Parts: sequence; structure tokens; C-alpha cells
Amino acid sequence: MFSCGSLRNVKYILIYNCFVQRHDPHWGKSERTMNRRQVLLFIPILYFSAVYGQASYSIPEEMAKGSLVGNIAQDLGLDVKRLRLGNARVYSGDSREYIELNRERGVLLIKEKIDREALCADTTPCAVHFQIVLENPMEFYSVSVEITDINDNAPTFEKNEIKFLISESAVVGAKFFLERAVDLDVGINSLQRYFLKPSDHFMLKLHNQADGTKNVEMVLQKPLDREKNEKISLALTAVDGGEPQMSGAMQILITVLDVNDNAPVFTQPIYKGSVAENAAKGTIVTTVSASDADGTLNGKVTYSIKNTMDDVRHMFEVNEDSGEVSLTGQLDYEKKRIFQINLLAMDNGGLTDSCKVVVDVVDINDNEPVIKIMSKSAVISESAKPKTVVTMINIQDPDAGENGKVQCFITENIPFVLESTSNNFYSLVTDNELDREGSFEYNITVTCSDEGVPSLSSSVTLTLQISDVNDNAPVFERSSYEAYIVENNTPGLSIFTVNATDVDWNQNARVSYILEDSSVNGVPVSSYVSVSADSGVIHAVRSFDYEQIKQLVFSVKAQDGGSPPLSSNVTVKVMIQDQNDNPPQVLYPVQTGGSLVAEMVPRSADVGYLVTKVVAVDVDSGQNAWLSYKLQKATDRALFEVGLQNGEIRTIRGVTDKDAVKQRLTVIVEDNGQPSRSATVIVNVAVADSFPEVLSEFTDYTQDKEYNDNLTFYLVSALAVVSFLFITCVVVIISVKIYRWRQSRVLYHSNLPVIPYYPPRYSDTLGTGTLPHVYNYEVCRTNDSRKSDCKFGTVGSQNVLIMDPSSTGTMQRIQNEKNILDEPDSPLEVGYIFLRSIMDILLLPTHGDAVDQVAEFKSSLQQNHPHHFEIGGR
Repeated sequence: MFSCGSLRNVKYILIYNCFVQRHDPHWGKSERTMNRRQVLLFIPILYFSAVYGQASYSIPEEMAKGSLVGNIAQDLGLDVKRLRLGNARVYSGDSREYIELNRERGVLLIKEKIDREALCADTTPCAVHFQIVLENPMEFYSVSVEITDINDNAPTFEKNEIKFLISESAVVGAKFFLERAVDLDVGINSLQRYFLKPSDHFMLKLHNQADGTKNVEMVLQKPLDREKNEKISLALTAVDGGEPQMSGAMQILITVLDVNDNAPVFTQPIYKGSVAENAAKGTIVTTVSASDADGTLNGKVTYSIKNTMDDVRHMFEVNEDSGEVSLTGQLDYEKKRIFQINLLAMDNGGLTDSCKVVVDVVDINDNEPVIKIMSKSAVISESAKPKTVVTMINIQDPDAGENGKVQCFITENIPFVLESTSNNFYSLVTDNELDREGSFEYNITVTCSDEGVPSLSSSVTLTLQISDVNDNAPVFERSSYEAYIVENNTPGLSIFTVNATDVDWNQNARVSYILEDSSVNGVPVSSYVSVSADSGVIHAVRSFDYEQIKQLVFSVKAQDGGSPPLSSNVTVKVMIQDQNDNPPQVLYPVQTGGSLVAEMVPRSADVGYLVTKVVAVDVDSGQNAWLSYKLQKATDRALFEVGLQNGEIRTIRGVTDKDAVKQRLTVIVEDNGQPSRSATVIVNVAVADSFPEVLSEFTDYTQDKEYNDNLTFYLVSALAVVSFLFITCVVVIISVKIYRWRQSRVLYHSNLPVIPYYPPRYSDTLGTGTLPHVYNYEVCRTNDSRKSDCKFGTVGSQNVLIMDPSSTGTMQRIQNEKNILDEPDSPLEVGYIFLRSIMDILLLPTHGDAVDQVAEFKSSLQQNHPHHFEIGGR
């Protein structure tokens, strides 16, 4: 058992011829090592893209199932791991698989017991050819296993006995054709010699044939005497040369007849004929002829076929009278190309002659090429490099000569090419870069045609899917986006949608949208807008104000789901549109709550006199900021007018003495928005020539009106506040009294001593006579004491008492509350006195009395409680 090493680039295959000397018929089962090897020659083999080497082995037939053939991994120089990962397997085409591969051990084993005679008949040498196919990457190795013969078949005759009628006048040297024995073994194990016993009257004569067989003739060596011996019985034994020797025998029965002087003679010893393999049954192949010099009954010749133990009798027949050899079966050139027919001519006297007919079967192109897929990939990545093997194909055409020469080609205009790697082996490889986006599937038709006439062809279609690689980034529909949104929008409003597509497939084409980090006026853009990761919808996060920001410019990234992911960016500009959401603002004349501004018009003013100009602005833009001025109300509409566009107030007639000093004009300022917004301004105009006249007139008017408007409000508010505080104080006092009474009842019925407990960080500030509370109030005065008011602040700080959950801590808190209520300077008493003072002040009939009362109250508080209040005034 032997092999050649693996090939890389240009290698040499070392071919061994093994001559095995065996004396044990079960040599194969014991797996003995060959005792002699002989190196015949070195043959250079060119490197192909898919063929990497070959190995040859020789084993005897009839080896048991599971017997070792050879270590293919070692002989081909392959790692056992490569066999496992490459899914190594045996490819034998249409032939039965007699050999199997054990990928775990890297060895070839007998899969099925091999009978050399059934496999190859008389063909020598007998060999099994197959390929070891691997994937990732695709490659194959040719393996040849020669099956050697063992002596397991004995020579056999077709018949157990034959009979001859021989005339007693047969001359010495007369020949009688005998059926030869058949031994299915070959070589030394085949039939070697014959023995004829007894040998008193006859001897054997052997004739070597071109096909290696021997014709057997029985030759008369002593005259026969019917009167002495009418019946003769002989035994013909055939012996082979195997170890142990095997044999077979046939009985020959001879009946001696009266005189038959002449034997039939064929016109030629060898006849030749040819017939097409598709010839119909009954076709005459040739005609043989034999003549007999005897006349009448002894001169009649009959013809017969003497072939035994082969298929000649099933394929041909001879007319026993005419000698015509005709076809009776269906020929197949691919199975057998030459037939040798042994014919016998016999007269009625038992004398015979023989000849041979050689029939050549003419090949007809009746077999189309057979395409066998050795290995194929259903899916290939679009990133596959050129010359990547996709499919390996084996072409078989059993016809001969030109009829068996095959050429294969594939569909044009595809990125694949069909390369011939060795005899009848092809590899389909990539020819260019693949692009799944251009074509995600290829239906590749492989067509093979022979060179016969007419030519026969066959084809097979290979479907190849192109798997996707993330080689395309998402692409936006536009290079940039612009969108518009009206200010004062609702947060979460959908502004518009960005859309990007990815021509890749599945996960590689799944696009996610991401808002790129940036800022607008120092504020992150994510606080203004957001992007839906799945749909690309851009939402407003907040309500926009056109007066603060006019536009947003940011970037959105579209990223696919590949690994690594690819992305692209697009610039988005969101334009904020103005909305008429701001009314006009009057800048002049200034409106104040506590003072009065009046424009003076002398009584000598003429028509068109410019009194003043109303100045207003609108922070909106566009037509929303276009302002118009109209006179809404006026004391005397016939005296003044307002410019529609400029807001100028002018006289439309001359001023007379009859015109009132106080003129009140209400001017409305409107913008041009939809709907429009407006603002009003009151312009006081004094028609007078001197300032004192104007001051006295406007002062009385203002003070009286404002006093009447505010007095009722203050009275109602003060009454409500005082009522609320009074009720609160009553409820608190009653609650404390009840609580103290219940505690005293508990202590009265208890014998436990009361031990005061002072929690940590506790300081008794009540006993010192100093309160940490600070009260603030403001006294505001005007030239009219009726407008004076007081403002009081809240408590500045509070005592904090950390309570213990024990009863002593509770008792201490009760005692503290009692002290607070009993103190004359407690906050409750001070608050009550303070509120009573406020009521007295507000209910005074005159302004002067109110001022005096405030001063008196302030002095009293500073003297009695300097640590409770701080006084401030404006």
C-alpha cells in the first residue's frame, strides 16, 4: 500500500507499481505489508486551480468490510483537521462506492466487499477510481485503488458431459473440438492446463487465441474398432495455477459408428465482420461455409456455436443449415467492443471442423455527455475574490473517439468562467468582482456537447445566490433638506421626514437615523429637535419663538445595521416662520401707574400743530410688524387727529378758549397680522398756557379717582385676613388647652416621676427674653397720605426642637408650649396687637391721622419689642 505526496504548484507524482507475492488467500484481511515495490517513472503534472494531487493503492479482492486501504491524509500531506473542516467526501460518479473515507482518522476503508470478477470481469488491471473532494476552498484529489485477484474461482465447464459419434474409419489425427473451461480468475489464478484420461485412443491439443484463451481439440491417435469397443468414456479435467490449486471436470461419451471417410472443412479459419451497436435484431453479421466431400447423408453439414460461459450465445446465432451468423441481442459498444464466436461444422458421421468469427462493434454516437456535480456552493459572498471555485463538475461520455470528446461552455455575460482542470473535470470559478446589488442571483447553464455526428449535448442549470456584504452606505434622497415650521408650535410636532435608502439587503439595509451632536447659540440641538431612529421623522422638542431663533441648522446621520456599520450625513435647515403672537408695544408716551404725564398745547396753537407722537414697535416680522395708528376715543374728536402711519397727533383746527383744559385721547395701535393684535395708549393733553393751571387740574382728578377705586379693595381684603387669623388663633388656643388638660389627667393618675429631658443641640432661647425671630415691614409714603401702605415680611427663622420619642421629651415640649403662650411677648400676642393696629390705621377718616398713627405705632414697637421687628421705609 502506498501513495504519492500532495502537490503544490508544480509537483511530481511518484507512481508505484506493486508486485505482490502472496501465499495466503486471506492476505488482504490480515493487512500484510507488500514485500516488494518497484518505482517505474516520474511524471511532471501541471498545477490546476482545483486539483492538488493523486494517490494510488493496491489491495486484494474480497477484503472484509472496514479493512484499511491506506492513510490518505498522510499520503496526500493533508492535516486530519482539514478533512473534517473541509467536509471531505468520496466522489465516484455513477459507480458504486466500494471505498469510504473516515474523516476522523484520515484513512480509507473498505465500504463493501469487492469481487474483482464481478467488477472487472476479464479486464486487467482492475481498478476503482474516485476523487476526494474538499470544500472551503474547493479542491479534489484523484485516487486509484487497484484490485488484485485471488484464486477464489475454480475452472468450470458449461456442460457436465458431451457426446460424440465417431466413425470407426476415422483416420489417426482426426480432430474433435471440445468445449473449453472457463475460469473467472486472471493471471496465474486463471485456467492453465487440461488433462484427458484415459488417453489410449485420444490426446489433447491446445490452440492459443489472440484474446489469451485456448481452444481445446481432441485428436485421435489410435484407430477405433467398433467391434471391440462401441462405447468410450473419457474425463476432461481443467486445472488453474492458483494456490491452492483448483480444478473442474467434464465427462466425454463417444459412440463408435460405421465408416465416414471425410470431415467437413471451413473455407477459411477466421471470418471477420462488423456491425453497428445500434443494429436491429436479426441483422446478418457474416456467413460461414464448410464443405464435406462425402455424399448423401454423411456429407450434410450442420453449424453450431461452441462458445461457453459468455454472452456470445445471447448476442448471436448461426443458422445450422446456411451458416449465416445473425444478431439476436442488443449491442453496446461501451460495454463490449469485440466478440469472438467459435463455430463448429459437423457432418452426420460425427466428423467436425471449427473456425472463428471476429465481430467488431462499430461505435455510434448514442450517448450524450453526462454532467455530474461533484461539489457546489449554493451561496457565495459578493466579496469573493476572482478565481474562487464555486462548483466542480465531472463530464462523462462513454462513446469512443470523436464521439467521446466533449466541450463545455456556460452562459455569456456573467462574472463566471468554466475552466478545465484535468481530463473531463471542470471548475466553475468567479471571473470578476461580484455585486449583489447588481444581481443577487445567477442561473448558470452549463452545456456540454460531444464532437460526434450528429453532435449530442446535455446541460444543467446551477442556481447561485449572492450573499450580501455591507459595502454600501445609506444614501439620502436629497443632498440637503429645508423645512418650515410656524412658531408657537406644540412640542412633539412632526416637522418633516428625512429618508435614506441602502441598496444592501436584510440587516445591512436596515437604516437608523441619528441626530448629530451640535449646538445652536450654545444650546445643544437635541433640546430643539429629535429624530425617530426608525422612521427618520424629525419632531420639535420645544415650542419655537421666532423672536429668539430664526432657523436651525443641524446634521442627521443615517447608519445601517451592518458590521462594521456604514453611514452618511445630510444637512437639515429648519426655517422658523413668524406668527403674529406679539401685540405692538408702545414706547412713547410711557404709561405709569402712579404718575400722570400730559402733553401741553398752547391755546394759540394753529391747525396742524404737532402735539406729540405715539411711538410703538412690534417684535414680530414682516407684515405682522406693520403698524397703523387710529384715534379710538377723544374728549373732543374735532380737535385732534392721529397719523395712520407715523402716529403723530396733530390739531385739525385752531384751539379756542372754549376747549377744556383736560383732553384725554385713546390711541389704538394695530399690526397687520392675521388676526391682528393691538395695543392702546392714553395720551393726556393739557390745553393751557401755564403749568400751575395744568398741575392743579390733573392732580385733583387723579387722586380722587384712584382713591375711590382702591379704598373698597383694601377694606374687603383687610377684613378677610383679620377674620382668618382670628379664627386660627382661637382654634390653636383651644387645642392647646385641651391637650394640657389631658396631659395633666395622665400625670395625675400616674406615680412616675417627671424628669425633664433636654435633647442634644437644644438651647432654650425662650427663657433668655431674646427672640431670634426677625420681622420686616416697609412703610411707603406719597404726598397723599391716603396712598400710604405698610408691608410686613415673614418669619426670618424658627426654633428647632429635636424631639425624643420618650415620654419625658413629650412633657418637655408641652412645657415649652405653655411657656410660649404664657409669655407676654409671645409671637401670637404680638401678631394680634399688630393686626389690630393695621385695622385702626386703615379705618382712620383722614390721611393725616393715618400718618400720625403709623408713626405712633412704629415708636411703640421699637420701645417694647426692639428685638422683634426691623423698620424700613421708602
